[in-house]
Formats: sequence, structure tokens, C-alpha cells
Amino acid sequence: MELFSALGFHWNRSTVPNVVPTHSMERVAFRFHRMLPEFVWDASVLEGNPFTFPEVKTLLDGVTIGGRKISDQEQVLNLAESSKHLLALVKAGKFCMDKETFTELHGLVARNEALEWGHFRGEGKETGYTPDVGLGEHGRYTPLATVAGAPELNRVFASGLQALEGDVPQPFEKAAAFFLFGALQQFFFDGNKRTSRFMMNGILMSAGVDAISVPAAKAHEFNDNMVRFYLTKDATEMMAFLVDCHPDAEQIHEANQSRSE
Repeated sequence: MELFSALGFHWNRSTVPNVVPTHSMERVAFRFHRMLPEFVWDASVLEGNPFTFPEVKTLLDGVTIGGRKISDQEQVLNLAESSKHLLALVKAGKFCMDKETFTELHGLVARNEALEWGHFRGEGKETGYTPDVGLGEHGRYTPLATVAGAPELNRVFASGLQALEGDVPQPFEKAAAFFLFGALQQFFFDGNKRTSRFMMNGILMSAGVDAISVPAAKAHEFNDNMVRFYLTKDATEMMAFLVDCHPDAEQIHEANQSRSE
């Protein structure tokens, strides 16, 4: 299928829910704003950040935490700033599934953490280093090589976006597929999964669908599923996992079960 070729992975499309509850823009934006400390903490836990939830809330209230590394503190603050910026884009109707928004969010997410931030690998000073993803006992996953000007990364990104826009009309499927697309292709030196999840939530909220946060309690399951995704290029399991992480998961399952009967 052209869609799968463009993205670099596949999934069983018949298992992705067609019916997902939608709400007003004001409602999904309010929920995201109210849940922001939880979203930031969940995302930081996925990165192995030692900040506790109370510490994250305290930091977001403008009070520094003694005894923590500056780099860990900055990662939390970057996640918070990225979340607020995403919310502002969505509320203003300015969120777009495009490279400009993707790189803009990365510039906030990975500031002072990635080797370079705010542009694709190869578009800055570093043109010879290609990062990889550790898969534990399964070795490492290596994406496309970093090349000056990033011609192939840009081609892959443009092709993937065109396929998602043309072949995936359902917002939930499109959002989940974008997250996995960004995670697999590794357009940046670091912060790919985080930035791609922000894009996923921008796509969802812009369609009136509540944002997804991977709960800290599911971090181990998330990592295991992602390892299998990198190894098999089959996103079916991860798509189902993201459904289960959605706040309306129970309603989604009920609606789609009755639809199939």
C-alpha cells in the first residue's frame, strides 16, 4: 500500500476505531490546560526523568526544586513550555500538520538537550552524526543517515504527510500514525517521540478529540511496545495501546464494538 510505503511501517487498519468521541474546541482545550501538570510529568517519566509529580507541580508554580539536576529541571520546563505553546496554537486555530509546526515544537521540546534543535538532522552545522535508538537485548535501530541539507529526510517527511492527508481522514488514526512516523524516521537528533506526541495531540485537539498522555504507570509497557514496533515496523499493537491511553477509551471500545456487531 502506498500509505505504508510512504510512512515506513504498516498496521491493521480494520482494528483502528472509526468512532471516537468529539467535543468542542473549548472543552478539549480546557481539559488539556487542566491536565497540564499530569501531561508534563507523564512525558518526563517516559524520558527517565526523576522528578516526582508533586515536584513537577511545584516547579510549574515557579518554585525551584533543591537537589535535582539542572538538566532534569530544564527538561520538565521545556515540556511545560511546549505544552502551553501547543495549546495556544490549537486555541487560535493555527496548529498545522506541517514541517514548520513540527520543527517549531521541537525547538521548545529539545532546547539545550538535543545536539541541535528546531530543524531536521543535517539542516544545521552537524551533518555527519546519525543517532540510533537503543532496543536493549535486540541491539539498536538506525534511521536514515544524517546528510547535509537533509534531502532524503525532507522527501520522506513530505511523502509521509501527503499520504496521511490523502489516505487517512480519521483524526485518531492520522494522529497516532504521525506520532509513530516521527518516532520511526527520527527527523531530529533527539526528542523525536516527545515532539511527535505533541503533534499527535495537536491533530487530535484540532479535531475536537481529547489529547492522549501515556500514563507514567504504563511507561514500561510503552517502551516494550515501541521496541517491537521498531523491530517489526508493525504499528497495530501501538495503535491499540494509544487507544487504551485515551481518556475516552471505554466509550471508544463500546462504540466500535457495537458498530462491528
